[in-house]
Order: sequence, then C-alpha cells, then structure tokens
Amino acid sequence: MSGPKTELSPGNPGLLIKLKQYGVCRNFHKVNKFFMDWIFYTVGIAFSLLGLGCVLLVALGLPGIWIMLGLGFVLEFADQWYLPADQSQTFSWKILIACVVLALLAEVLEFFAGALGAKKAGSSKRGMIGAVIGGLVGAVLGTGIPIPVFGTLVGAVLGTFSGALLGEMTRPDIKSAQQSLKPALGATVGKILGTLAKIPIALTIWITLCVAVFWK
Repeated sequence: MSGPKTELSPGNPGLLIKLKQYGVCRNFHKVNKFFMDWIFYTVGIAFSLLGLGCVLLVALGLPGIWIMLGLGFVLEFADQWYLPADQSQTFSWKILIACVVLALLAEVLEFFAGALGAKKAGSSKRGMIGAVIGGLVGAVLGTGIPIPVFGTLVGAVLGTFSGALLGEMTRPDIKSAQQSLKPALGATVGKILGTLAKIPIALTIWITLCVAVFWK
C-alpha cells in the first residue's frame, strides 16, 4: 500500500520538502543571480556605448552631456523602483550630482571660449547666437548625408558659419555681406573652440559613469 499523498500547497510544509528533494530551492538562487548579473552587464554595456555616442554628439556641437546624464538619472530612478533598499544602485546620487556640476562647468567653458574667439574677430552677440542656432540645425540636416559622423560634422560647421553670417548681416552697422564675413568667421571659430573645450569634460563624465556602473 502506498502512503498518504502530500498536498503541495503554499501553506503546506510538504511543498518546501518536495522542492528541496528536487533541488529547486538550492538552484533557484544560482539561477536568479545569473539572470540578474546578465541584466546588470547588459545594461552596463549598453549605457557605456550610448554614453560614448553622447560624447560624439558633444564633438558635433549637440548637447550630448545632458543626454548622457539624462540616461544616468533614468537608470538611477529605475534602480530605486525595482531594487531592494539594501542593494547598491547603478550610480550614487553623489556621483550624478558631481557630473552635473562638471556639465555646468563645461557650459561655462564653452561660453567663454566661444566669446573670446568671437570677440577677437569683432563678432557680435547676433553672430554668436546665429552660430549656435545654425550649428544645431546644420548638424541635424547634415545627418542625412549618407556618411556616418562626417555628414553631421560638415553640417554642423557649415550651419555654424551660415547662422553666424546671417546674424551678422542683421547688424545695423553692416552694409554688405562682405563686411559680415570676418565677424561671422570669428563667431564660427569661437563656437568650435567652445565645443572643443567641452570634449575633455564630456570624456571625464563618461569615464566616471562607466566606472560607477561596473565598480561594485
């Protein structure tokens, strides 16, 4: 005769006994840890690649630093949502705040470097504003050129110069387009210098966040 059957219900201790016999409880932790590690490294690698792309956007005159920080804050808020309170987060708030301070410093450097280059060539505020707007529009339009990165870079430079030229031509003391060429060129050089000043800081922020992702 066979003995009484054990009901495997959640409220019955027999369920835990049966699971232990089949090794389910022993292996569940290993499977769960493997799955979480796989997600962790996948997210970390994806963020690193996207962050590198954001650095390239900075080189093209686009707000790549703020896009990268936006991704970092999204990950941090996501961690707060689904990870237990006693587990480490992807980043720490201190690191993110420090990166925001660096990003603000990059904006200040870009402004002063651009203003210095434009001032030496006699450019005006209109030319500088036109250079910024033209650079953004040119970078977007240049992306349509079927050459990766190169098209966006060429579009950004041409757009910067075109915007600066249009801005200078609206000055009341400018009588012809030829008079606008030198200050427009100065505004363009200033914009490029400002962008170059941001790249080292963008790289610093990217490296800091990448280390924070994998350093556990």
